Amino acid sequence: MSRGKDLRPGGWTWIGILTYNDENGDRFVQTVVPLFSKNGICFAFTLRSHTFSVVSEINDMLKRGAKIHDTISDSKANVVVFHGESYSILFLRWLPYLSEQEHITSKQKGIVWIMTAQIELTSMVYQRTWDTDIIHGALSFTVHSNDLPGFKPFVENRNPSSAKEDGFIGDFWQQAFGCVFPNRVVGKVDGDICTGEEKLESLPGHFFEMSMTGHSYSIYNAVYAIAHALHAMSSPKFRDRAIMVRREKKIQNQQMWQFHHFLKDVSFNNSAKDKISFNEDGELVAGFDVVNWIISSNQTFHRVKVGRMDPTAPPDQMFSINEDAIKWHRGFNQVQPISVCTEDCNPGSSKKLKEGEPFCCYDCIPCPEGKISYQRDMNDCYKCTDGYYPNTNQDLCLPRKISFLSFEEPLGICLALFAFLFSVTTALVLGIFIKHHNTPIVKANNRDLTYTLLISLLLCFLCSLIFIGRPQKMSCLLRQTAFGIIFSVAVSCVLAKTITVALAFMATKPGANMRKWVGKRLGNVIVISCSFIQTAICTLWVVTAPPFPDVDIHSVIDEIILDCNEGSVDMFYCVLGYMGFLAFVSFIVAFFARKLPDSFNEAKFITFSMLVFCSVWLSFIPSYLSSKGKYMVAVEIFSILASSAGLLGCIFPPKCYIILLCPELNNREYLIRRKA
Repeated sequence: MSRGKDLRPGGWTWIGILTYNDENGDRFVQTVVPLFSKNGICFAFTLRSHTFSVVSEINDMLKRGAKIHDTISDSKANVVVFHGESYSILFLRWLPYLSEQEHITSKQKGIVWIMTAQIELTSMVYQRTWDTDIIHGALSFTVHSNDLPGFKPFVENRNPSSAKEDGFIGDFWQQAFGCVFPNRVVGKVDGDICTGEEKLESLPGHFFEMSMTGHSYSIYNAVYAIAHALHAMSSPKFRDRAIMVRREKKIQNQQMWQFHHFLKDVSFNNSAKDKISFNEDGELVAGFDVVNWIISSNQTFHRVKVGRMDPTAPPDQMFSINEDAIKWHRGFNQVQPISVCTEDCNPGSSKKLKEGEPFCCYDCIPCPEGKISYQRDMNDCYKCTDGYYPNTNQDLCLPRKISFLSFEEPLGICLALFAFLFSVTTALVLGIFIKHHNTPIVKANNRDLTYTLLISLLLCFLCSLIFIGRPQKMSCLLRQTAFGIIFSVAVSCVLAKTITVALAFMATKPGANMRKWVGKRLGNVIVISCSFIQTAICTLWVVTAPPFPDVDIHSVIDEIILDCNEGSVDMFYCVLGYMGFLAFVSFIVAFFARKLPDSFNEAKFITFSMLVFCSVWLSFIPSYLSSKGKYMVAVEIFSILASSAGLLGCIFPPKCYIILLCPELNNREYLIRRKA
């Protein structure tokens, strides 16, 4: 036996109630409605059937029955709780015929009837040929019963001849078998003659059941309980004590009180080995059986026990049911029925109650982004914990993957490879210039500034590698500060070279007083002062709000991003802004000096390099802000490599071309001739 999944709220949450319009029906409705509602069950309808006391009321009852039948047929509820007395089944068997009397075409649908313990399957003679399919598959709570030894043979042997003194059997025999006993009828006999040898087991179940019903079992136990109580009262020990009580209190006629006292203490095992006892409230400790009513195609009736409600069992085992043993109404094609106002909301959605409707009637709405519902019919959607994210269907939390720009992934490998290639190229250019340091083309463009620029570019390419790999405290501290200071040195060198070229041309004019400003000292002052300002900015950044390793769980839904928190975004943009300012000044100075008549004039190359530099960093800002996770880091690395490569590629290839491939141009005579 197992507890049924769909026999609980969620499978049958939209049901109807059918009861009689009397005091018992009112009490039943007032009792069960709050209990059902508390357990998540709503009511599609509550119908009451009138009984009739005079023949003139039959027509009204039939009309009301037609409305009841059509209400049940038109409802989406597939489960109806039916409360009444034992004879109430007579009215239930009328229902399929009532709409036809009203000439109303009703839908034929399966109903799971849940009947209270009072109702028994009974039948009138005129209902002998009536179809009983309406109650096929019904579930009924019945008083617990068991098979008593010898009961079935006793019933099989009962007939009018074996119990002549029992007038009830004769009357029952005539009604059940549709025959008459000649000695019971005055005058001419019409119809079949009863032989008394008819077999009770041949009767339909709704006329006579061969097995013991719950009511019969209760009567059997009641008789034995009274017998045990009377036996205890008549015992010598009790008689002596009763005499003493009467002498002391002089109370007469206490036999009834004494009987109830002994009845309350009765406890015995009956012949079916069931323990019979009463609780402190005087109620029989028996529980209920859950019975499935099965009507075969030949109208044969069977009761099959499919469950038990045992008050003596532990709370989690008090109710048990064998779902596989239940035979449902034929309208369900033996598929376990559901009875709901609204189809279950699938995982990934939640319920939204309809205004003015019972809480069982609702709409299903998808979970909002970032939330899930992992069960059916959930009232709300929930966020995943920090280490998880919702899947596409929003019905499951998946573990997030750790994300950072790594040397093992293709993007990190490509960026590291470019950084290495540009570093090697810069080192080769530096080596060429050092090897040819005494040639005119190297001397003409401030040899020391050229070396400083190449070294700073080399460091710029190498510092991009700090951005790759798992963020650590030291790497986060060095990323932006090293990049900012080294880049500022490179741009300062470009600015110094540009100013030096411009001042050198002005110093050659007749009467010019600029010679004292031309020389190594000016270039060194520009580089040191400009770099010092950037160093001061970075130092203030590190002291006040240094960058640190951080975890970002919000930017990308399926990733936990390990990155460096800049500490102070304002300081980060101050570093970028200062570099941009130096690049802009260099661009302006170089632009105006680009057409100066000098054989080795770098101004036009510097102009183009600064144009590339500014274009890269202007496009960096929107790209950086629109990127997330490791791609944000990749954008910054690309900008570092692209701007550094722009400086290297725009300034030095023409000089390397002359040094390596056109050495005849790398002489003082050519320089003087070009100037002339």
